[in-house]
Amino acid sequence: MFTYTVSVSTGKQEFAETINDIYLTLVGTERCSDRTLLDKSVVDHFARGSVRIYKVQKGEILGDLVLVKLEKEKILFNDHWYCRCISVTTPSGDCVEFPCYRWIDFEKEVVLRDDKGESDDNMKEYRRMELESRQLLFRWKEWRPGFPMSIDANSSTELPLDIQFEAAKSVDFSLNYITLSSWKDIADFEKIFLTLLYPLTEYVMQNWNKDYFFGYQFLNGCNPVVIRKCMNLPDKFAVTQEMVEGSLDRGLTLHEELKAGNIYIADYAILAGVQANATDPDTKQYLAAPFCLLYNNSQNEILPIAIQLSRQTTAGVGNTVFLPSDNQYDWMLAKMWVKSSDFSVHQLVTHLLRTHLISEVFAIAMYRQLAAVHPVFKLLIPHVRFTIAINTAAREKLICKSGLFDKANGTGGIGIVEVIQKAMKTLTYKSLCFPEAMKARGVDNKEDLPNYYYRDDGMMVWEAVKSFVSDVVRIYYGSDETVQKDEEIQAFAQDVCFSEFPNSLKTREQLVEYLTLVIFTASAQHAAVNFGQYDWFAWIPNSPSTMRKPPPTQKGQVDMKYIMESLPDRGRSSWHLGALFLGVYPDKHFTEQSVIEATKTFRKKLGEVTNIIKSRNEKLKLPYWYLSPDRIPNSVAI
Repeated sequence: MFTYTVSVSTGKQEFAETINDIYLTLVGTERCSDRTLLDKSVVDHFARGSVRIYKVQKGEILGDLVLVKLEKEKILFNDHWYCRCISVTTPSGDCVEFPCYRWIDFEKEVVLRDDKGESDDNMKEYRRMELESRQLLFRWKEWRPGFPMSIDANSSTELPLDIQFEAAKSVDFSLNYITLSSWKDIADFEKIFLTLLYPLTEYVMQNWNKDYFFGYQFLNGCNPVVIRKCMNLPDKFAVTQEMVEGSLDRGLTLHEELKAGNIYIADYAILAGVQANATDPDTKQYLAAPFCLLYNNSQNEILPIAIQLSRQTTAGVGNTVFLPSDNQYDWMLAKMWVKSSDFSVHQLVTHLLRTHLISEVFAIAMYRQLAAVHPVFKLLIPHVRFTIAINTAAREKLICKSGLFDKANGTGGIGIVEVIQKAMKTLTYKSLCFPEAMKARGVDNKEDLPNYYYRDDGMMVWEAVKSFVSDVVRIYYGSDETVQKDEEIQAFAQDVCFSEFPNSLKTREQLVEYLTLVIFTASAQHAAVNFGQYDWFAWIPNSPSTMRKPPPTQKGQVDMKYIMESLPDRGRSSWHLGALFLGVYPDKHFTEQSVIEATKTFRKKLGEVTNIIKSRNEKLKLPYWYLSPDRIPNSVAI
């Protein structure tokens, strides 16, 4: 008799055995074993993290092991059992691993394969059956007109078990909603703020109204993707040389500073014409679509030098330009309007659309088109963990009708749909490629624009991810032709279904860039625009979520009372306040030594980036940590 030793590793259950019988079958190139019942005589047999050993005996050698079948007997009560992986030691002493990391639920049979025999017709048939089963579970749905496609599920409980939150992880978007009334003075905001202070948030509270700090946030704040080099002023921007000459410190004219590349702009055109939140009949809310002109002065400070809150058809007619030389209340309120607009664009475009929703599209397409044995599935699965679940929860509680976003934000209600629809028109493949995005905004040159830590750290992380992805791709794809002939990878690209995204991948270089984009978006980009929200938004005057007075159209008519009546009231202020890290892959989907070594190299490079950032931050008064690899989660999971 020939003995095969089978190790079955479980996880995720806290305790207790599975009630249903589970059978295991080994399949080799020559023959298969008999079905073996996984004995359940021990009460805690399938407890979290347990490993049980079984002996499978056969009178003849099975040949090279290529497949393991798990079957769960169907009875009236259908329980859930989670299998991490199965390892089989053959009579010759070879160990073959079959990663699983799946819930065994309603499926009659789960097939685990190794990475051999992919050209075998039987193996292709198993892959086809697996994908057909997944495509029934992962169905596309348009949640709102003009939104990216999402999962066809109305609640978190409708999601496939494999992508639901674990019992230990949950999400709650709600906070106590206190009485609606206005604040009397800026200092009143400290009443909900002082108990929540961290070094950076305290710095924000103390410096939020200073021009240098206002400008700094365009580089390294929570929304560092809006600022762009300005070579020519927009037609509807009524700023003139005379208005800003007192802010230019090089002795050059505005025209000369533009040509020299020292002028930058934040343009919130996407908010033009968007209907302000009208969900609360008792509180009128307002939106604006500002221009903010920024100057990189001789001290390399980014300073606001002109703000225009309206954009009338004819330049100069009805377009008041606010300046640092105006009275303190006019200038303060103008900056608040810019930051409120920036808040709306950050929440809906930078954060929701361009990390959460786009990552969900990649995740669904991956589950629908890539078999579990596919190397790209193994590469991507850590980076889509919980993404579909967090987005489903958001659609249930956050951006739904009467959800938290409606209660707190100026773009609540129909505004959410209008902004996303507009933003979808600029959501291109290249705009998600980090180096291309920097070039497109004219902010890629370190000498022109120093101290842009988001750009500098992002480039290091992008290159580290790209190098790792390149190593993995070259292990599995020996030529461009192998990429072209990979039916599953081509189906994955087609299923992503975004306009201006490639619907086929013809070269290894293209595949590397595409996968780098997917991983970077879900990990680093999300970290950069998500984890600073409390730091930058908790102090309400720095980033008002809504405005309750219309933007001023003239100067000299604003006082502190008007400003306080413009800012979010107490209730909206309280609503407003409301992982595993990059390169760390505890679930061992890859078993090949070459990929394991590539992963080690990846971690080493990320460690080097972490050390570079740490060394720099030690010299900074205001450290930038959001893109330090040791603080970047693998996926959009919060």
